Amino acid sequence: MTPHSLAFYVDVVTTGTVLGAGPADSPGRVAETLGPDFAEDHFSDQSMCLGYGFVEFFWDRASTDHPWSGHHFTLQVHRLAHRNRTDVHDALRARYGRFTPRLRFEKLRRLLARRGVPLLEIPEIPTLGPCFRTFWQPGSRVAVTVIGTYGEHRTPDNLRVGDVYSVHGPMTAEEVEWRRRAQLG
Repeated sequence: MTPHSLAFYVDVVTTGTVLGAGPADSPGRVAETLGPDFAEDHFSDQSMCLGYGFVEFFWDRASTDHPWSGHHFTLQVHRLAHRNRTDVHDALRARYGRFTPRLRFEKLRRLLARRGVPLLEIPEIPTLGPCFRTFWQPGSRVAVTVIGTYGEHRTPDNLRVGDVYSVHGPMTAEEVEWRRRAQLG
């Protein structure tokens, strides 16, 4: 049995969903899955975020006459290092139990490898490297961003090299290819 929050991260990286809610799901479907207790942010009439503690889902739309279109989800894992109980939503705590303040990447990677779920390192966006490293799971299209080196004013002081900073999905094969081309210059 995978302890506590590790099972959550393994599920997300393996399935590309959060408790079954995917990045393309409607706001109503996400609320149905994760519950009605969320923070709602509108960045404009065309973009919205529902926050469930450190879990966030994002949508956009062409205009107010159009329906919301799911864009992505992000697990802001770095927030857990602040040890604020409200960062882990009740729906996650009820299913997975206690969440640790830091997630060690190598531990997550080993658990995924045992299940036949590889994480492939991909080039970092030039403005973020080398402080961050990104690993991609092609089947679920989930990316895991890890602290690569300490960078003053760039990486959180309460995380260590090798800690997971965030998890998000989807990351398309086209974005991965764009990063590879950008690295070649």
